[in-house]
Amino acid sequence: MSLLKLPEIRADHRLGAAQFDARPDALERWQPEIRAATEVANSISIYDAIGEGWDGNGVTAKRIGAALRSIGADKDVVVNLNSPGGDFFEGVAIYNMFRQHQGKVSMHIMGLAASAASVIAMAGDEILMGDGAFLMVHNAWAVAIGNRHDMADAAKRLEPFDAAMASVYAARSGMSVAEAAALMDKETWVDAAKAVEYGLATGLMDRSEIKQDASAHMPRKTLALVEASMARAGHSRAARREAFKALFNGTPGAADDAATPGAGESAALLLSLTNSLKV
Repeated sequence: MSLLKLPEIRADHRLGAAQFDARPDALERWQPEIRAATEVANSISIYDAIGEGWDGNGVTAKRIGAALRSIGADKDVVVNLNSPGGDFFEGVAIYNMFRQHQGKVSMHIMGLAASAASVIAMAGDEILMGDGAFLMVHNAWAVAIGNRHDMADAAKRLEPFDAAMASVYAARSGMSVAEAAALMDKETWVDAAKAVEYGLATGLMDRSEIKQDASAHMPRKTLALVEASMARAGHSRAARREAFKALFNGTPGAADDAATPGAGESAALLLSLTNSLKV
């Protein structure tokens, strides 16, 4: 990066079989309609969950890498961020891309930067937050199924991810690694003013820089909540994706089309079914 020296996070999918998903509480508080009022030149928008979804949507390292190549390696870039988080590995890869970018990286947190998205935010040379925006930091959150030995193994596999995140929050803010880890243990929601106080943000955004696009709210969030419900019920990522593909006849993008006949009713039915499966 042009201004800061931040630690690289090493996280390879081969390190474990954990399934990282956006946390249900982050999805519930996420307001996807919050966007940048204007898209400036050399900007990248992250307005979705981190990682590829069942329908091919979502924010991936591949897409961010393509956007950065299009902008140019030495050009300044503005990142408009409003995401509930998601796949840890994809978030780490995106963080490392912004960390290594040769131009200035300005992170603009419009609404929410939770979980993996909060890690991405730390790659900014400057981190500006809007009025009412939040960072959410917590220990690595994953879906795991099995007996007590499997649970113990899953906990052990998550430890290095927690350590890596704590080191990044600490390096960005100036707090100690122990202090950062304590915030993660508490699953802390940090508003804009507190983020500046902690050193996790460098300043505030003017309200005029943010707008609400009502058309972006539904059905994207509804379907994200349905998937979160299925995850909590113990359904694997592969099973969830197959269920959604079957529901929408495998038509990419159908979930994002508010005019799709029956899409809302089908999503509501699936939500009802998955709620009944909770344990």
